Amino acid sequence: MSDTSFPSTSRARRVIPGGGIWSLGALLIALVVMAPIVAVLVIALTPSENIWPHLWGSTLPRYMRNTAILMLSVGVLSGIVGTGAAWLIARYRFPGSRWFEWLLLLPLAIPAYIGAYALVDLLEYAGPVQTGLRQLMGWKTARDYWFPEIRSLGAAVLVLTAALYPYVYLLARAAFREQSGASEEVAMSLGANGMARFRRVGLPLARPAIAAGMAIVMMETVNDFGTVDYFAVQTLTTGIFSVWLDGNNAGGAAQIATTILVLVVLLVSLEKTSRRRIRFFSMSRQHRPVTRLPLQGARGWAAALACFIPFGFGFLLPAGVIGWHASNNASQWLDPGLISAFWNTLSVGGMAALMTVLGGIFMVYGVRLSGRALPRLMLPLTTIGYAAPGAVLGVGILIPLATIDHWLADAIEAGLGVDIGLVLTGSAFALVLAYSVRFFAIAQGAADAAMGRVSPSLPMAARSLGRSQGQVLRQIYFPLIRASVGSALLLVFVDCVKELPATLLLRPFNFNTLATRVHDQASLENLGDAAPAAVLVILVGLAAVALLARANR
Repeated sequence: MSDTSFPSTSRARRVIPGGGIWSLGALLIALVVMAPIVAVLVIALTPSENIWPHLWGSTLPRYMRNTAILMLSVGVLSGIVGTGAAWLIARYRFPGSRWFEWLLLLPLAIPAYIGAYALVDLLEYAGPVQTGLRQLMGWKTARDYWFPEIRSLGAAVLVLTAALYPYVYLLARAAFREQSGASEEVAMSLGANGMARFRRVGLPLARPAIAAGMAIVMMETVNDFGTVDYFAVQTLTTGIFSVWLDGNNAGGAAQIATTILVLVVLLVSLEKTSRRRIRFFSMSRQHRPVTRLPLQGARGWAAALACFIPFGFGFLLPAGVIGWHASNNASQWLDPGLISAFWNTLSVGGMAALMTVLGGIFMVYGVRLSGRALPRLMLPLTTIGYAAPGAVLGVGILIPLATIDHWLADAIEAGLGVDIGLVLTGSAFALVLAYSVRFFAIAQGAADAAMGRVSPSLPMAARSLGRSQGQVLRQIYFPLIRASVGSALLLVFVDCVKELPATLLLRPFNFNTLATRVHDQASLENLGDAAPAAVLVILVGLAAVALLARANR
């Protein structure tokens, strides 16, 4: 055998001139993204006042119990609703099925906290439903009839399920569509009815996608603050706000945040472990898609109703209530507070989206150029920010930044005699940083996938013609990944607009975004003033859903 051998990919990358600066930049970006998580752990382990025994003996068990019940209930219900709707859409044709295929995604445009405000406004004692019942039945007071408690843990489960089931639906629908029609035909030839084919063929093959969707739903449930706060459900996230803002104990808030991090890590680990040994392969040479069967008569209308219920509860109801309030409070559209919140949202969200996407492109490109193991190992670690709730990131960002801010202000005042104030925490810098860390995984994933589709021969040819690494990125990669970059910018911006917990913790004094304006006004039971801002949040969310629907045709 000849001794001739080709250099490995990693060795080839090491000799690429100019890769060092890109590798160093990728490491710095990774450190910035991971710093808030590390800060939370450090603060939790070294608190100035250890209230962990007090928390464990008083409120922490209640926080953990409510969080676990909420997380598991929303995860299971979202799995049932999303998987069932995906199976109907992927396997059958019934009245409205082509419309429901995309309508079932629309609840993603409405944050859960807006759905909570709309539900309470509709069903509370002074709302139209109970008022109409009293007028119709002649009841005088609430003692004359029974009505379920609206602000409760059960209502929070329903609202969060209606807002989050599309994550499961989207992944399950794709998994059902990718299954071969041959397995379905074999099951039918053996006499299996629709339910048997679902249980024995469709569901086992789609299990990894469904599990991934349910994991996302449960992580988003842990992150929620607006819904549980409005329904007076005490969870770990609300505990951070209570201990830090009401109890003025940053160490205790960091300890609760660490509990949430452990919960999220366990959740992700369980999801991966559950499907680690499961492998499915297509044995046919040619993939034949499943033929959608027609459902007619009562069965067809029952399927249409099953799809309409989650769409109606997750989108039509909140959008209708909020839209009605917005139309009846037209003067609020010109309110200076709304205009200021709109401008703040555009500026902070746009800046964060731009920084996040540019950082993601730089890091992915730097890792691709580097032959070193450390940048490649740190690349997946930077996605942890997306799993970490916004309240956790708020703790990990604000406390270290406040320390740096005071040190910097004191140093400049001592040296130059100028009081510059709090530059980092007194401005929107902390907010932009939190958004960038929280949604870095979206930008990084989009950049990595887009660059992976570019043929290696193109940058090699450019390098052979004397182009620098920066020129290769600008002239070769960027024109080819421009569409993916644009999609990532929009998705990150939309998530920044909807983010509430981190914004509440990190916003400067007298600084509102659309999300915080909705929360502040709704907390004062003033949904009419909150409605215009909520409508703007929904419209921004619809843009992202339209992009998602287009990408998943």
